Amino acid sequence: MSDNPNTSLSISIVCYNSPIQELQITLRSLISALAKLKLAGQVASSTIFLVDNSNEHRLELSAFAEFDEELSAIGSELRLIKGQGNIGYGSAHNLVIHATEADYHLLLNPDVELVEDCLQQGVAYLEDNRQVAVVSPHATNGDGHKQHLCKRYPSVLTFAVRGFFPAWLKRLFYKRLARFEMHDLDEAQPCDGITIVSGCFMLCRSDLLKQVGGFDEKYFMYFEDFDLSLRLAKNGRLAYLPAMKIKHHGGHSAGKGVRHIGMFVKSGFRFFNTYGWRFIR
Repeated sequence: MSDNPNTSLSISIVCYNSPIQELQITLRSLISALAKLKLAGQVASSTIFLVDNSNEHRLELSAFAEFDEELSAIGSELRLIKGQGNIGYGSAHNLVIHATEADYHLLLNPDVELVEDCLQQGVAYLEDNRQVAVVSPHATNGDGHKQHLCKRYPSVLTFAVRGFFPAWLKRLFYKRLARFEMHDLDEAQPCDGITIVSGCFMLCRSDLLKQVGGFDEKYFMYFEDFDLSLRLAKNGRLAYLPAMKIKHHGGHSAGKGVRHIGMFVKSGFRFFNTYGWRFIR
């Protein structure tokens, strides 16, 4: 339990033409997790920010009016930021990161469901492990299969295999991909020696997140979470917490068409130019 009765949490969810029903599922699970966190006395207040990057069909708070009473009961609030256009994933999160005064900040995708005690587990871990800057959860996809959100530093070959090889050819590189995705992580114990964590769910210390300036806005899409992970690691440790569980319905960034492939390659060049090229290893 937090020693500070005024501990606070902010959450940013970046949306781009996100289906309302998908967002409602995410918010319903998030509010349940916040309620459990509030009941445990770990966080006194919380604010959820929906950052809508859509150019058309923008979100309206009225679409989520069903949650008003529950939010009020737990000292939480839902806010909407829109009208900035599609400024990029990292830039949209930064609108909240730079302004938040909360103790902890959660970077969350709009296609994630939280298990009810997810935030309770995560905040308790951060309270007990002051050297940790960010915590990554245990994740499954919609079919219940494990998603590997923690990564080792990648090679160019690994990304080529992962992003562009057909499934039958990927099987020949199973050991390489398994090592990159840290399949060897102990599911029974936390680990605070992670190199890279996925941006779909990052529970962070806000002060450390702000110290590094949030996301590098030169990444429009892809690799921004890799870059943020490596910069956060200079000020704290990155941890995997298997007791903190989510269901992630996304995670299929590959195969989105020529435009997305172009953005992926451009961001990859920027990442490797910044942190070092590894072609094979």
